[in-house]
Amino acid sequence: MIEKEDIIAFMREKAYKPLTVQELEQQFQLEGAEAFRNLVKTLNELEQSGDIVRTRTNRYGVPERMNLIHGKLTAHPKGFGFVVPLDVAHPDVYIHANDMNGAMHGDTVIARVNKQQSGPKRMEGEIVRIIARNFKTVVATFHANRNFGFAVPDDKRLTADIFIPPEGVNGALDEQKVVIQLTDYPSKHKSASGEVVEVLGQKGDPGVDILAIIRKYALPEAFPEDVEEAASRVPEQITAADCEGRRDLRERQIVTIDGRDAKDLDDAVSVEVLPNGYTRLGVHIADVSYYVTEGSALDKEAYRRGCSVYLVDRVIPMLPRRLSNGICSLNPHVDRLTLSCEMDIDAQGNVVNYDIFPSVIRSKERMTYDDVYRIVENEDTALSDRYRELVPMFQLMKQLAQTLRKKRIARGAIDFNFTEAKIVVDEEGKPQDIVPRPRTISEQIIEEFMLVANETVATHCFWLNVPFVYRIHEHPNSEKLQTFLEFVTHFGFTVRGKADDMHPRALQQLLETISGEPEESVISRVLLRSMQQARYEAHNVGHYGLAAEHYTHFTSPIRRYPDLVVHRMMRELIRNDNQLPAKRSGYWQEQLPDIAEQSSQRERVAVDAERETDDLKKAEYMLDKVGEEYVGVISGVTSFGLFVELENTVEGMVHVSYMVDDYYHFVNEQQLLVGERTGQQFRLGDEVHVRVSHVNLEEHTIDFELLDRKTRAKRKKKQRPTVIVGEHKRNGKRNGDRNNRGEGKAGGNKNRSRAGKSKGKIRKQSDAQAANKPFYEPFTKRKKKRKRR
Repeated sequence: MIEKEDIIAFMREKAYKPLTVQELEQQFQLEGAEAFRNLVKTLNELEQSGDIVRTRTNRYGVPERMNLIHGKLTAHPKGFGFVVPLDVAHPDVYIHANDMNGAMHGDTVIARVNKQQSGPKRMEGEIVRIIARNFKTVVATFHANRNFGFAVPDDKRLTADIFIPPEGVNGALDEQKVVIQLTDYPSKHKSASGEVVEVLGQKGDPGVDILAIIRKYALPEAFPEDVEEAASRVPEQITAADCEGRRDLRERQIVTIDGRDAKDLDDAVSVEVLPNGYTRLGVHIADVSYYVTEGSALDKEAYRRGCSVYLVDRVIPMLPRRLSNGICSLNPHVDRLTLSCEMDIDAQGNVVNYDIFPSVIRSKERMTYDDVYRIVENEDTALSDRYRELVPMFQLMKQLAQTLRKKRIARGAIDFNFTEAKIVVDEEGKPQDIVPRPRTISEQIIEEFMLVANETVATHCFWLNVPFVYRIHEHPNSEKLQTFLEFVTHFGFTVRGKADDMHPRALQQLLETISGEPEESVISRVLLRSMQQARYEAHNVGHYGLAAEHYTHFTSPIRRYPDLVVHRMMRELIRNDNQLPAKRSGYWQEQLPDIAEQSSQRERVAVDAERETDDLKKAEYMLDKVGEEYVGVISGVTSFGLFVELENTVEGMVHVSYMVDDYYHFVNEQQLLVGERTGQQFRLGDEVHVRVSHVNLEEHTIDFELLDRKTRAKRKKKQRPTVIVGEHKRNGKRNGDRNNRGEGKAGGNKNRSRAGKSKGKIRKQSDAQAANKPFYEPFTKRKKKRKRR
């Protein structure tokens, strides 16, 4: 039977015109009725998936050779949208509201390009075919109208109301939050229709807001019966048989360090000094794969969920709590099964030796970040006395973490220093306070230990040349990065290097240079927006933001499915002397791309849901603060106004229509609004005095108004000479991420060539001197030989 990949490759590379079924049959030299039927079946499947297109004359071709784009529609609340091609090499295609032709946000579509202005970056088109619908259900507010009704979707990217016929009302009352099952999708001439399948409650009732977000993102709450039954069969204690073939570490000084509220403790650590002067770091991770076996009901449900979701007032776990909070959680003073990665680390932070093996541990203590911080930084007498035996290990952990971080930063890892917030809610979910979430030395200890363990496991499997699932972060988009480089020049900084080949060390050096400056937060945020999103992949391109050649997720199998798969593969490699049988190797090669894609999608859903619940609760927190005044920092500038972030991380908007003292014009290159008459400027990083004017709970937005500009708390601008950042010598290709526990604040890389060293220099010089220097100074390339492990 002919493979789909062969048909697509032929149409892309060899076919000089769209071909009929008969012509394709001749090209592939197929014989017999069965082969013809299989060809027709394969073509139908490829057409349904959008990989090929059938013309009106029943000929087949690939979309890109027919002026068509296959991609996903990202809609805007104002009605228009963009088709984001599945082939990232193509630019997005703008779709006017009148050319949607019934497509909804998130749909997979085929678009025809009708206009192309100012080169390939300005494409306009229309939707010609809808391949797959994104929404089957929609969360909305129901409005009754005699016998029928209509529903206004919560997602503002769904711009049209949904008609609810009389038989579809199903007892819903006016102004209730409901879940709508779509029974008829919109077309060019009619709106969508549906029926009420669940009433969530009256809008504004406690808990309904979070429940609506859970339904909006289709987050699975209750586990299916077969999954709960499988979990109930998992023992609550380990037996002697479970420990067979495992290294016994129960007498070691091993502890967990987590947040005070954490219940799923999946990582424990140990540190000791060896006679040869090296420091042995042990990272011991719950062996979830021992209980969640491949293909089981538990495994299938974990794959479907992808990860645990941490909302403001609840956790939606990946695994049933009997496992995540029970036998898999590394609770103190009880035996637990683990997969350990022990690393011998020299004084410079290099891993000179390592071992990965199944083990059994007994955690000595369940430590919190706060307690460890008070021991190693504040030298708290009471706590130090309570944990007397462990204090020397905590001090050693601090030293090792600082050494590892120093090495990581020196090689070019990007370390964003954002203030994160914790929203404190009461029993009914009402926000009581927003407090900063500290990133102290105790958090950094665990962060650095998890990072080096993830990197060690990834490096191990890379050099074994076995199928594997990597955590990758590609080189930033050159256009976005070039825009960022131009943006920072307005603050007096110049970063040397080409945007399409920028070593991450240059960007980290910039962050170090602006540390403590008024513009630190805004430059960091703009840089983060210039980065790609990290994701899971079955092939390795490295991690740009971490400046790591090989990286994976190994340290959180309770709450991330890729980690569970990595554990499963590691145990299989250990059983087979670091080899995979040919059959299993082929199996993993086939399965891992799908696992990586599913895990990446579920991670994005979780992040979006978590962000929306945060925005909701922040808006709710500010609801009774209308009229109060604050000092904030301008975090965004657009043609329609200013975004202002307060010290508690709440962000609101000052719309340009309320800036009534002048006509203000947007200067895109400098990201500022400037007054036509007064010359008054508002730019990123400026401090402003604002008053809360309005809070919209439904849209999770907050509106500010500027106080009189004479009382505006203006940033004191320093006359800074141009600062030149970064001159580097390196070799090889590069490739970025935000903080996930064990992933740093962001991080960078290459393929099989070793990451080059960065010799960054910061020079202050006058503007005149800077003008005489070229923006880019070429790197000196050096060849390096690499020994295979």
